Amino acid sequence: MPIRPAVPTPQSRGGAFTRRTLLAGAAAGAAVLPLAACSSPLAAGVAGAPLNPETLVFWNLFGGGDGVRMQTMEAGYAKQHGGPSSLQATTFAWGNPYYSKVTLATVGNKPPDVAIAHLTRAKPLWDGDLLDPITEDDLASVGLSASDFNQKAWTAQKTDGKNICIPLDTHPFVLFYNVEVCQKAGLIDADGTLKDLNGLENFEAALAAVAKVTGGTALNVANVSEVATPWRFFWTMYNQINGATPFISDGGAKLTVNEDAYGKVTEMTQKWVQNGWLNKGLDYATAQTLMFTGKAGFFMQGEWEISTAQSIKGLQFGMVPVPQLFDKPATQADSHTFILPRKDRTPEQRKAHMLFIKQMLEQSLTWAEGGHVPAYMPTFDSTAFKDLKPQSNYASAAETAVFDDPAWYGGSGSTFENTVGAQLALVQQGSSSPAQALSAIKDQLSTYLNTPSPL
Repeated sequence: MPIRPAVPTPQSRGGAFTRRTLLAGAAAGAAVLPLAACSSPLAAGVAGAPLNPETLVFWNLFGGGDGVRMQTMEAGYAKQHGGPSSLQATTFAWGNPYYSKVTLATVGNKPPDVAIAHLTRAKPLWDGDLLDPITEDDLASVGLSASDFNQKAWTAQKTDGKNICIPLDTHPFVLFYNVEVCQKAGLIDADGTLKDLNGLENFEAALAAVAKVTGGTALNVANVSEVATPWRFFWTMYNQINGATPFISDGGAKLTVNEDAYGKVTEMTQKWVQNGWLNKGLDYATAQTLMFTGKAGFFMQGEWEISTAQSIKGLQFGMVPVPQLFDKPATQADSHTFILPRKDRTPEQRKAHMLFIKQMLEQSLTWAEGGHVPAYMPTFDSTAFKDLKPQSNYASAAETAVFDDPAWYGGSGSTFENTVGAQLALVQQGSSSPAQALSAIKDQLSTYLNTPSPL
């Protein structure tokens, strides 16, 4: 297995010596890694093994139902391009391990042609000079333009005036509801839809009504061995308050959370627990199971749990955007996006890589079946998507999406999310006061706040 050591010269956004140049050296010496086959995408990315130049290499991080749907879309692309040999698609473990592999392959000068990244994780990759910008000419070369995309996600991805990725979807935090329970609580209209639950007083009255029906909690939000969900719940509610500021700013160098708004949300959370409306402590699986089995009326989670709900025989459920409880609508969300890892591409290769993205976007209805809201507007506006229920019932949440603040240690599945989410979980469990949790957050984030990006 030949090794091609290559340490890239720092680019326009890189420093003289960064983690990126250090990783390049690590990639050059990766012969010690037990790679299964020199022709695999990982082998090519880490050790410089040759690949068929006609084969497009695509990396993603999708498991479960998302993985199955992505494979269907990949097969759709391959069918248009001569069969399986036209595409080499590889799935890696979700979260930090995946982004480490993308980084390592890119600094080793053997990245995939196209990869998936959460929008919030694409920004640190860009800051580390690991992405190629996507120009208007690139878009036009395959018949795309900025107007083809959900503008909330499209605007969010723009960084330094450049397009750094192409959104595939928006995946918002949503409210699941058990139809039978909510019907008994008087919350279902004559047409079978959930009544308007906007407004804090109105929503709390609904929680009280549902709790009477269940004899237990009304709303479940997972918070045991789970850090992402407490963060998503908090970030949704926090951003509904006028005056809410970024939690962190200046690329993660400053803690700028509005402490009054923070207190308003965390005190509300503890009030709901004390009233018996919100669970004190439940893990991810139990939180949703209790709602699916009628022991709770509501469950807040990412829309991807639609597949789990649909698999429960006899369950009647619905999904809507998280109600506006405070001053303005807001919904924590992220987007899966396509990125072009930095590499030398001929004009023909660049167009081929863009064509792959375009043809995957054209299959967005398949992707939407798993719950994600299409970012590609021709699909979003289609009759087929409007007829897709309950997906189209919460699709408006994409318009109120609030993405995590950009930081080298931030985004979905990140150190920031793990740190802050863990403390918010303790608030909900009653193990920590809001003030104690905020103090712990400040202390635990201090190292990252005071460390320049290592990329």
